[in-house]
Amino acid sequence: MQEASLVGLVKTLLIILLIYFGLKIIFKWFGPLILKYFMKKMGEKAFRGFTQNGGFPNQQTQQRRENNIDKNSKNNKKEKKPVGEYIDYEEID
Repeated sequence: MQEASLVGLVKTLLIILLIYFGLKIIFKWFGPLILKYFMKKMGEKAFRGFTQNGGFPNQQTQQRRENNIDKNSKNNKKEKKPVGEYIDYEEID
């Protein structure tokens, strides 16, 4: 059987610490650049969606929304069966 040695344990801990602090420094330097990149992409995507719809919701999209609301309200008119009766209780000290 192999036994754990103190030297091996120290090497493992140093490697873990080196990786941890290395990633911490890398994210500190490159984190803002990565964040800017993703924010730029999200802004472009939102702008494309805004311009494709003509900027503001038009009459057709408004009618579609109203139709969806009407359909949903018709489906939700199911009768609710009572599950049980409500019992009010008091805590006794």
